[in-house]
Amino acid sequence: MKSYPYVQINSADALPEPEENTGLVGHYAFQYIDFTEPKAQQYALNNTFVDCCFFGCELLPQQYRLLRDCLVLPRMGQPYHAFVPNLYNASTLYEGFDVENPITFKGCFDHRVYKEYRAQGEMCDDIRIMLARTLHDHSIYDELTNFLHSYDPQNVVGIMGGHGLRRADEGYRKIVRISKKLTEKGKLMISGGGPGAMEATHLGAWMAGRTTEELEDAFSILQDFGQDETYLWVQSAFRVIDKYPQDRYKSLSIPTWFYGHEPSTPFATHIAKFFTNSVREDMILSIAQGGILVTPGSAGTLQEVFQNAAKLHYDEDGIVGPMIFLDTKFYTEEIPVYPFIKDLCDRGKYKQINLFLTDDPEEVYKIVK
Repeated sequence: MKSYPYVQINSADALPEPEENTGLVGHYAFQYIDFTEPKAQQYALNNTFVDCCFFGCELLPQQYRLLRDCLVLPRMGQPYHAFVPNLYNASTLYEGFDVENPITFKGCFDHRVYKEYRAQGEMCDDIRIMLARTLHDHSIYDELTNFLHSYDPQNVVGIMGGHGLRRADEGYRKIVRISKKLTEKGKLMISGGGPGAMEATHLGAWMAGRTTEELEDAFSILQDFGQDETYLWVQSAFRVIDKYPQDRYKSLSIPTWFYGHEPSTPFATHIAKFFTNSVREDMILSIAQGGILVTPGSAGTLQEVFQNAAKLHYDEDGIVGPMIFLDTKFYTEEIPVYPFIKDLCDRGKYKQINLFLTDDPEEVYKIVK
């Protein structure tokens, strides 16, 4: 019998060969495979399955007698897969969106899931719905872990900041340039995946390797829109993607349907979208071991600042990345959280926190390096 982890099989083209001389297929996780189709039918009936998982598969009635100690979970009747075989990207999350007809945003996959989430409520009494969400988030976590195996944890850098930062703001453009340069230096940039500072993170990563003139052109394509014009916000992002395609540089966003009214940026090449917001928030801070850049934000950003401070204080892994506050005036006068945390560090109330305050992108590069 094969050892952990289960090997995931996501298509009929990848069905594994049975063990030699036994006809046994053991320790695989089959996801959304239709075994009633001719290509998979003979495979299903000619083999015996031992210690396998069948997630959302269509099984033949006579196939059940060939299952030994197997777990079978049906499709959950939701507009999303409870068992997600890969992280999302712009194509899968915005499936059904036509850039030439942006009103189609209201029928795209991401918006359909959000509408159902809102209709059912964050918490509901339907165990089937809550189980489907839990299984979905577990699948996303599993795929996220697989994706991060390719990266040195100290090369993963997170950016936190407000969703209200407008595309025309100089602060937005500063974040884009910082993220662009860090990506070019081999860093994997991550954020919460929404608009504002989060989108700027992924636009910078997407435009890595491009010239200053090309970046300025991308800025000119992007427009600021009102909250009720989300579809136009998404449309202009896709126009930049279409004009400047790339498959070299990656970035990771971790958004949530809890804040589904904030669209997920299409600029992120890998999107780990969760239902449970608390899991998603902790995930961002846990994996950004190369440092956290804190840009101006409001309540959500402040919550993440103290959450990150607590995580660093209690960290037992020995990997403590810097926490860099970008915008001296904002974080010492408008919201003076930096001097407060520094005082706690100086008095030993917070430990293991490498704290920095700057307005200079060049200093950010040196600190992260």
